[in-house]
Amino acid sequence: MSFTKYFSKTMQKVAAKAVGDYDFKGIFKERMINFRKTKESVVRLDKPTNLVRARTLGYKAKQGVFVARTRVRRGTGLFRRINKARRPKRHGVLKLTRRISIRRIAEERASSKFGNAEVINSYWVGEDGHHAYFEVILADRTHPAVKADKNLSKIVKKRGRAERGLTSAGRKGRGLRNKGTGAEKVRPSIRANKRQVK
Repeated sequence: MSFTKYFSKTMQKVAAKAVGDYDFKGIFKERMINFRKTKESVVRLDKPTNLVRARTLGYKAKQGVFVARTRVRRGTGLFRRINKARRPKRHGVLKLTRRISIRRIAEERASSKFGNAEVINSYWVGEDGHHAYFEVILADRTHPAVKADKNLSKIVKKRGRAERGLTSAGRKGRGLRNKGTGAEKVRPSIRANKRQVK
């Protein structure tokens, strides 16, 4: 078993029992308050908040690889009420969802802020009543250390990964994780087959 698995299992046990000085609810609450105080929606961090999760998703403690915390508003987005003749049920305001997930929106914002970097992956950090917070792992495509790395150099070659839906969140939104019955309507794209994917 790897170090990350051992570490995550022990943390889960500690969180379940609330052993010693670890008040996880209090720590999480303080963290959310600090996140809310920051004015910028995309903030570069020195190191990831959840190291185990970041390492499983491709983070490496080397030059050219960094993490950015992104804030995204929660909810389905703004859908204006139609001022035309129809019954309220058909106004198209309730039970509507975004075309893309808020995690993918967070990735796109981080990539637009750091134009020289490519998004490797992202993970959820927390949420409050108004916003959801994600940490996005990015790699500088021009850095020699990233170019020398076998795994990262392959990922970074693809420009605009977040915008083109090539990250894990993007692929999930495009419906490419589905296999079996119903997956035939997914390809070649969401727009094909009368948008039956979403």
